[in-house]
Amino acid sequence: MTVMPPAEYPAPTRREDWSEETALSIIRAAATGRGPLLPVLHALQGAFGYVDPRAVALVANELNLSRADVYGVVTFYADLRSSPPGQVRIQVCRGEACQSVGGHALAEHATRSLDLGFGETTPDGSVTLDEVFCLGNCALGPTVCVNGRLHGRVHGHKLDQLIGDSVAIGEPS
Repeated sequence: MTVMPPAEYPAPTRREDWSEETALSIIRAAATGRGPLLPVLHALQGAFGYVDPRAVALVANELNLSRADVYGVVTFYADLRSSPPGQVRIQVCRGEACQSVGGHALAEHATRSLDLGFGETTPDGSVTLDEVFCLGNCALGPTVCVNGRLHGRVHGHKLDQLIGDSVAIGEPS
């Protein structure tokens, strides 16, 4: 079986509401070959936008794993979410190259201006703020990724503009 890296999993065009029936069909379709746990979890997240905690027991049962094993994988990988993301997903690079050129100040600005901690979503579900530890755009740091689009040399004002523009047009994440 060929396993696609997470970047190659198709982004959902629309999110489905969580249902056990849909989750089971996704699990069974993705659980072919050896080591299917990550492909199954990525498929679930692709369909629902996150790995619903209710899916952990289903995955464990279908793959003959413990719920603790499945939950451990979901919570270990930064690419996997266990709660619905906001409509706009802001990822702030916290890697050393970005930190050396103002990334710390940018991270503080992001948390202060959005009134969110990393990994949190606004109460209205419009914005999720995440930290990542390298976006691969080190030469143009500090870098943020807004709904999959990289932006380099970002300072507080530019971040505010990016967030405002994304929220205003209601970009899907």
